[in-house]
Amino acid sequence: MGQRQLTCAVTSLPSGSSDLLTVKSTSLGQPPPRTGRAVNAQLVRVDGVSKTFPGVRALSDVSLTLDAGEVHALVGENGAGKSTLMKILAGIHHQDEGTVAIDGRVVEIDSPTAAQDLGISIIHQELSLMPDLTIAENIFIGRERRRGFGLFVDDADLNRRARELFDHLGIALDPRAKVGSLLVAQQQVVEIAKALSFDARIIIMDEPTAALTESETHALFGLIGDLKRHGTGIIYISHRLEELAAVADRITVLRDGACVGTLAARDADLRQVVSMMVGRQLRGQTRPPSLPGDLPTVLEVRGLSTKSLLKDVSFSLRRGEILGFAGLMGAGRTEVARAICGADRTDGGEIFLSGRRVRVSSPADAARLGIGYLSEDRKRFGLMLDQDVAFNIVASDLRRHVNAAGLVRDDQVRQTARRYVETLSIRTPSIRQRTKHLSGGNQQKVVIAKWLARDCEVLIFDEPTRGIDVGAKEEIYSLLRTLADEGKAIIMISSELPEVLRMADRIAVMCEGRLTAVLDNADADQETIMTHATKLVPGGGVAA
Repeated sequence: MGQRQLTCAVTSLPSGSSDLLTVKSTSLGQPPPRTGRAVNAQLVRVDGVSKTFPGVRALSDVSLTLDAGEVHALVGENGAGKSTLMKILAGIHHQDEGTVAIDGRVVEIDSPTAAQDLGISIIHQELSLMPDLTIAENIFIGRERRRGFGLFVDDADLNRRARELFDHLGIALDPRAKVGSLLVAQQQVVEIAKALSFDARIIIMDEPTAALTESETHALFGLIGDLKRHGTGIIYISHRLEELAAVADRITVLRDGACVGTLAARDADLRQVVSMMVGRQLRGQTRPPSLPGDLPTVLEVRGLSTKSLLKDVSFSLRRGEILGFAGLMGAGRTEVARAICGADRTDGGEIFLSGRRVRVSSPADAARLGIGYLSEDRKRFGLMLDQDVAFNIVASDLRRHVNAAGLVRDDQVRQTARRYVETLSIRTPSIRQRTKHLSGGNQQKVVIAKWLARDCEVLIFDEPTRGIDVGAKEEIYSLLRTLADEGKAIIMISSELPEVLRMADRIAVMCEGRLTAVLDNADADQETIMTHATKLVPGGGVAA
C-alpha cells in the first residue's frame, strides 16, 4: 500500500466462516476516534459547486470541507446530489460552477487519474468491477508489472501484491478468483481493497456497508479508525443513519442538490437529520399486528437441500403474510430463494403451492406458477438498464402484450406501464425513460411492477431496500404491507434486523445452510435472532 502501511489488526477468517472480515484486536470494531478539528489541516474545500445535466440541476451552490483525520458524512435521499458531488471530486464529472481546493490550492480534477494523483480514491456505490477479470486484475488494472519485454502481464506478481494487501486488511479471498463468481458483499470488499491500494489521503466511501454484515461493518469501522489515525480524510455516504453516530465527526445533509446544513455528529439527533433529508417527518417504526391463525398456506417447502450449502430446509408461507429471512451472510438465505424459483439446482426437497406439489426447474417455471423473485442485485438480474421503464415492467409477461403475428401491442404496453407507474408512484419523466437513469428506489419499484404485472401470488424480495434512501425505504415498506394486505404471500430477505422486526409477521433464521428457528414477531428481538443466526446458546458456547 505504498510507503505508508496500515497497522489495523484485522485477521483472515478460518475456512468455513460466513463473514469476510473479523476482528483480532479489541480496539477494532469500536467507533473511530473523534478528531479535534482545530488542529487538523484542511484537505478538501468545495466552494459554490453547481452541476446541471440535461433537464436536471443535480447540484446548486454546494460547499463542503474535509479535514485530515476526519470522517465527514454526507447524507440525503436518492437524487439529492451526493454521488454527483463525489464524482466531481473523483474526476468523473466536472462542475459547471464553483471551485475545488486540495491542500488549500484550487485544482482542476479533469479525470479519475488526476484525482488519484491528488490522493483521492473513491469506493463507488455502483460496483465498478469487471466480472471476467480476477480480483487481483481488478485491483491493479492499469498498474500491472510486465515481463517478456513488456508483452505479458506478470500474473504471479499481481497475485502476490493482492495477497499482501489482503493480509493488511484481513480479507479472506483468493486473488485469482473471477470477480463475477463473488457475492455482492465480497465484491464490495474488493472495491474497498482497490480504493485503499492507491494509498490515498482522501477516501470517498459511497455506501460501503450496504452489502456487509454487522461484524464486517464493525471491522470496516476499525479500519476507518486506523486510517483516521494516519491523517486520512474520509467522506462517508450512507443510508444507514444509525452508523453516523459511530463513524462520523460531522454530517452534511443534501436535499434536491443543495446543502441543508452541517451538524456535529456527536450533537446530531437522527430524527432531525431525517427531517432535514426528506423535508418532512416520517412515521415511527411499529411492528406488524399478529395475523389470524387460519390463513391458508400458499407455499410449503419440505426438506430443501443443495449439494453446496442447504440442508433440509422446511417452512411454510401463508396468504397475506410477510415471512422474514434473517442470518449472517453465507447462511443460505439467498440460496433458499434461488432454489425455490429454480435459479439453483436442488439436491432434494419438495415444493407445494396451495397444497399441490410442483416442480420448479427454472425461473420461467417459477414465473408460470406465480412465483416472482426480486434479486438483491437488481441491476444485474432484475432490470434491463438500457431499456425503458415500460419494457421492463412488461418484460416478465411479454406474451400478453403481443398479437397473433408476434408484434408488440404498443398501446397495451403503455396502458400496463402507466397503470403500475401510477399505482407504485414510480418517479420518472415518462414511461420511455431509460431505467438506468432512475434512482435506486424507483428502480426497485420497477422490478416490483414487473412481477405485479405478471400477477404473481408469491413474491420473494431479496434485500428490497439495499442502497436506497430513508424516504424510498418508507415507500417500499408501505408497498410491501399493502401487497400483503391484498393477499400476496411475501418472503423478505434482509440483513438489517430492525427492518426484519418491523416488517415480518414471522422470522425464519438461518445459519450455515440450516433453518435454526422460525419465530413469531412478538417473540423476537435482535439478540434472539442473532443467537439463532450464530447457533449460540444462552450462557455462551455453540449449539450442536
